[in-house]
Amino acid sequence: MNVSPEQFPDAVVDASASGQAEQVAVLAGGCFWCVEAVYRQLEGVTSVTNGYAGGTARSADYSTVSSGRTDHAEAVEIKFDPRTISYGRLLKVFFSIAHDPTTKDRQGPDVGRQYRSVIFYGDDEQRRVAESYIKQLDGAKVFDRPIVTEVVPLDRFYAAEEYHQDYAARNPLQPYILFNARPKVDKVRKYFKDRVKSGT
Repeated sequence: MNVSPEQFPDAVVDASASGQAEQVAVLAGGCFWCVEAVYRQLEGVTSVTNGYAGGTARSADYSTVSSGRTDHAEAVEIKFDPRTISYGRLLKVFFSIAHDPTTKDRQGPDVGRQYRSVIFYGDDEQRRVAESYIKQLDGAKVFDRPIVTEVVPLDRFYAAEEYHQDYAARNPLQPYILFNARPKVDKVRKYFKDRVKSGT
């Protein structure tokens, strides 16, 4: 994806803070190590958990999800303070940095339905914001290919095994992290520097 984050508009339709101290977003955009690493940088994000969502089985673990038998996607659960960072802003980062929303069932070297692009909405407001932003990006012709991101209701999120949590930060020199996660982290620090946590 050779589109600069500077080309992405802010979401015209966004969710309200509505006085809530914490909200939850669940997003799938390829390997959860990379997506998690991006969102951990942002001010207002209180926690990011790697896991699985969107499948048919009533349980999920890395081995079965990787086999493709459960139809789950690798996903991240993002808890955030909407008074500091909005849902629309999280989606802007999702589409501009965290992954390529124009590749179906693939992100970089990872291929399979578990790496598909999905926004799992928790309520009608999140659905409205997600659908509106995709329409906004399509209208602005930000990408030269169609956005293939699915927008579906969240049924259940399953946290991944402990060794998957905060993986990029704990394994900064691992080759996969260096070549796939690190460039995205550098990009979010550059283009969203006014939104990045101090000391990250």
